[in-house]
Amino acid sequence: MPEKTLRSSRLLLSITAFSMFFLIISSFFLFHSVINPLIPSSVFKQFVVDIEPVDYKPESNDGTSLPIVVPIPPSLTIDTHKVEEFPVKPHQITSLHIKTNDSIGNEACSLNKALLKLYMYDMPPEFHFGLLDWKAGPNEIWPDVRDPNHVPRYPGGLNLQHSIEYWLTLDLLSSNVKEIVRPCSVIRVEHPSQADFIFVPFFASLSYNRHSKVNGKKEISINKKLQDQLVAFLLRQPEWIKSGGKDHIIVAHHPNSLLYVRKKLGSARFVLADFGRYGAKTANLDKDVIAPYQHVVNSISSNSSAPFEQRPTLAYFQGAIYRKDGGAIRQELFYLLKDEKDVHFTFGSAQRSGVREASRGMGTSRFCLNIAGDTPSSNRLFDAIVSHCVPVIISDNIELPYEDVLDYSEFSVFVWASYAVKPGFLLNLLRGIKKDEWTKMWNKLKEVAHHFEYQYPSQPGDAVDMIWQALARKRSGIKMIRKERIYRRP
Repeated sequence: MPEKTLRSSRLLLSITAFSMFFLIISSFFLFHSVINPLIPSSVFKQFVVDIEPVDYKPESNDGTSLPIVVPIPPSLTIDTHKVEEFPVKPHQITSLHIKTNDSIGNEACSLNKALLKLYMYDMPPEFHFGLLDWKAGPNEIWPDVRDPNHVPRYPGGLNLQHSIEYWLTLDLLSSNVKEIVRPCSVIRVEHPSQADFIFVPFFASLSYNRHSKVNGKKEISINKKLQDQLVAFLLRQPEWIKSGGKDHIIVAHHPNSLLYVRKKLGSARFVLADFGRYGAKTANLDKDVIAPYQHVVNSISSNSSAPFEQRPTLAYFQGAIYRKDGGAIRQELFYLLKDEKDVHFTFGSAQRSGVREASRGMGTSRFCLNIAGDTPSSNRLFDAIVSHCVPVIISDNIELPYEDVLDYSEFSVFVWASYAVKPGFLLNLLRGIKKDEWTKMWNKLKEVAHHFEYQYPSQPGDAVDMIWQALARKRSGIKMIRKERIYRRP
């Protein structure tokens, strides 16, 4: 081949190769510039470079599968320690009667299916599980809730009756865990803009029960300090500022919980035992939800529940007799009923033997007296319900859980306090309720008792699920209209 022709061929080949290389480089940068507005550069690099995946951390998480931490004000920083786990025994409930969005598992639960979407602040453990002596590990806020047998245990005794904060928080944490089988009534979301409400994870009742006394030379109690820090934290949050707190949910089930700051936080939605120690502007049925106490006595299964003939005691009451304010009626009824042969009306405590006696006594009584104490409500009502002992509600100002969907008159007897203290009235009323009428209420008790069970994981129609449903009705703007109570009269 002539030398001139050979040089021309080499030149053409070089130009072609350079052109192809330039075309490839240009296409690469054009592709990057087109998609970059839609995909972060860190994510884009994963498509073209062999590097480790990016650990993307949104603003909030469930504390289990997504390790996300939000900034914590300096005043709320805490020490971190190795995790210590305690067992908690799940309850087994099989009777289901409330219509819910059931799911086989959390794979079936999504933002579109959940009745309620909640954003939960990642507050330091000292506000929640740290109060249970749970020790958080480095950069850890929440315990691992994937195994129900290894979550921090709530203390027993009278502490347990106001443990609602614990059960609701556990349920929220597990709502993003696929291994946990639970109803799809609520799901935790990653950003406040996705949420119907903002959940505040402060164990206010436990804080009061454990830390309301001033220790040593300190000027204020830990409970008071935590409440002050809670207010400071919330008032700095953009979500609180935006809504004035109206979309925040705070659990304050013990009547003395949040005692120092409840008025400051009164715009929020409370989950309460009753309104006995709240002003009407701070707490009311238009915005707040009444939750049942955690019962203290053991539940009785439907199969082992004693019928009419096997309950020799007509009426049962065991508890504190001498109370103040509205509870003075207990003392009056004590003197009226204490000598009746088929009535058990005595002083009782929450010690281990007292709980056993109450379990046995309620399970062999036809009627259980729920009398107003220092506040309109008490856990005695819910002990009666799970014992299938027909409650006799003598508390004029009581508000009852889920009363817009449950008709308590179907399984309870309502008596005005002024009638109950009339000599002979109460005993004549209860003795006049014959076997057929009592059995009808007894059967209804067995049907509804599971609505008053707290458990982890939650189950459709249990107490946790019912509370979420009640809050969902609040979100929908449905005004609560409670079922008509039928009061027994002379």
